[in-house]
Amino acid sequence: MATNLGTSDAAWEPRNSDDEVGPVLISSERIAARVRELGAQITEDLAGRQPLFVGVLKGAFVFLADLVRCVDLPLEIDFMAVSSYGVSTTSTGVVRIVKDLDEALEGRDVILVEDIVDSGLTLDFLVRNLEARGPASLSVCTLLKRADLDLSGTHAGERLRYVGLELAPDWIVGYGLDAGQRNRQLRALHRYLPPATAP
Repeated sequence: MATNLGTSDAAWEPRNSDDEVGPVLISSERIAARVRELGAQITEDLAGRQPLFVGVLKGAFVFLADLVRCVDLPLEIDFMAVSSYGVSTTSTGVVRIVKDLDEALEGRDVILVEDIVDSGLTLDFLVRNLEARGPASLSVCTLLKRADLDLSGTHAGERLRYVGLELAPDWIVGYGLDAGQRNRQLRALHRYLPPATAP
């Protein structure tokens, strides 16, 4: 079950040198606690199996690294890279594979790991693509999901099993998420302040 993020949870941490980095929306401590819970849930659900975790680059690399260290199962890791944003903060609406998997998925228990489910467009594309490769099972684990996003009736919604946190439609950076390839290294998740609104 997802945990809702309310605006009352916002707090300030020391500023990054980038003026476009705003207040903290989710602290590093809260992220770590939720990742541990997700890892425990996956461990229980896939007991006796050896899942293949597929991380979606670049945004999910931090989350994936922390998540698999909280899963008490033999497992493997692979990566895909897709693009719908490029270096901008606006989706083009077209999803393309930039880097494909090295491992075959046929007969495997696959967990697709995303940083954020925003519009659902990228996730739906990925789920359809991976389903066609014949996995024994396919589940999606995302750190973040837009609270107002309705995925019912979609391939993505059917496979979205693990959701860390739900949040309002703010643009966020940190913990692997970027704006124009910057600020992925921040430990917490911050509101992104576009240049027009930066203080």
